[in-house]
Amino acid sequence: MSPLARFLRFNLVGLFGIATQLTTLTVLNHVHPNHYLLTSTFAVELTLLHNFTWHVHYTWPAESQRRARKALAQLLRFHLSNGLISLLGNLILMRLFVHSTHMPVLLANALTIACCGLANFLLAHHWVFSETPQTHTTLPACDN
Repeated sequence: MSPLARFLRFNLVGLFGIATQLTTLTVLNHVHPNHYLLTSTFAVELTLLHNFTWHVHYTWPAESQRRARKALAQLLRFHLSNGLISLLGNLILMRLFVHSTHMPVLLANALTIACCGLANFLLAHHWVFSETPQTHTTLPACDN
């Protein structure tokens, strides 16, 4: 599958993830008002698990047809990349948008999702679901 087709599938899954995240955040914010950092963190984690499941079966299906151990390694890489970007980006940007600019929580969260999306795709495509995940970059040897 071409990188463009994957990017489109990634974004389709992302649209459903946005709906999942914003719905979860709306419900949690209603139950626990004034705890937007905690509720948005939980909403992001639920969305990460949702998106990972769809990416395994829809966005990168051929690359994901592996043994359970490899799927667990992919889940770990997904959390280390997309998870860290989404969680840290969410905490930092939500604090900035809600606390500093007094933006409504759902609008702030939607803007935060948009800010983190491209980095998440690039890491998922080149590391999480890649046939050969790149764990390090090698530098050319110097001849002196």
